[in-house]
Amino acid sequence: MTLKAGYPFWLIKDGLPFTFPKLDRNINTEVVIIGAGISGALVRYHLVNAGIDCVTIDARTIGLGSTCASTALLQYEIDVPLYELSNMIGKEKAERAYTLCSEAIDKLGDIAKKHDAEYFESKKSLYYAAYKKDVPKLKKEFEARKAAGFKVRYLEEREIMKEFGFSSPGAILSDQGAETNAYMLTHKLLQHKYKKEKANEIFDRSPVTNIKHNPKGVVLTTETGYTLKAKKLIYATGYEVVNFIDKKIVNLMSTYAVVSEQYNVRKFWKDDVLIWNTANPYLYMRTTADNRVLIGGRDEDFNDPVIRDKLIDKKTKELTKDINKTFPLLDFKPEFSWTGTFGSTKDGLPYIGPYEKLPNSYFALGFGGNGITFSLIAAEIITDLILGKENKDLHLFSFDR
Repeated sequence: MTLKAGYPFWLIKDGLPFTFPKLDRNINTEVVIIGAGISGALVRYHLVNAGIDCVTIDARTIGLGSTCASTALLQYEIDVPLYELSNMIGKEKAERAYTLCSEAIDKLGDIAKKHDAEYFESKKSLYYAAYKKDVPKLKKEFEARKAAGFKVRYLEEREIMKEFGFSSPGAILSDQGAETNAYMLTHKLLQHKYKKEKANEIFDRSPVTNIKHNPKGVVLTTETGYTLKAKKLIYATGYEVVNFIDKKIVNLMSTYAVVSEQYNVRKFWKDDVLIWNTANPYLYMRTTADNRVLIGGRDEDFNDPVIRDKLIDKKTKELTKDINKTFPLLDFKPEFSWTGTFGSTKDGLPYIGPYEKLPNSYFALGFGGNGITFSLIAAEIITDLILGKENKDLHLFSFDR
């Protein structure tokens, strides 16, 4: 599956900071992680810290799947509003899911700081009404978040214009949020306790062509005929999981993003908050450390890479028009644009944990706009399971929910 096209900004900016070998021999290990993007990197990080021997393998050069295309807004708000999720799965479960995402942002910040990962910065998040008809639902969402204990403030139209310089009939300003560089964070995480031909090895450009599950473990075979034998297998393959799961769990779509030219002077909007709206599909905006602005959205409800990629120029023009309409004085000029595969689930939540039909395996599938925070949650849950510990949050994300 081709997960992205165009010129993802993070890949252009950071290139290939580290290299890894291809698998060139047979290996026996405790755990194999298939997929070495941000999800696999976070799972590996938690496993090695728990003293669990693992081998990580990827079909591509590290980070060149969905990870380098991630726009890396870190928010506790999932794609389904809290009040709607409460109606779907119950108030207690919904609030717990939102709380886990909020806690994940803080934990990601701690990890990034500890490993000098470029770059992580806490930001407030502004969720604004795209249309006047959205205001009643927005106010309902504000009350749900406030009741759940999140630090939020409701802004009326005049306050939005005064503080942020654009017009909207209403908005929720959340204290919790952050932005990062998922591509470099992945590479930094993979350097943790990594030495070639030692424990916790990492291999890329080594496509797995066959996986056999049995009562005692799992055997993976690569296209070159080498095998990996393990007691447990962790699938961190993101949207390519459709190749392994025999039921529909995700709706694959196409999304687009554009980064501006670099500005000489950093004069964007107040506090450089994360910005997104209530439209469907929604628009979102953030800034970068090197004085650029990023806008994303204009999703399409298909994932055909040929059709998707042909729309990059058209979507670049539309997104540029969107942000210049919102902030006319910004004079946004696009420099890099790209597209990628994106997925949504029935309730906006990820799928984490075992899948009955594939014994001795666990899945870390952070679908949706919160893929990075979901991946941190998955890493914690799966580490507990492999250590034989009970995890009280597993039921929220199980395949049987």
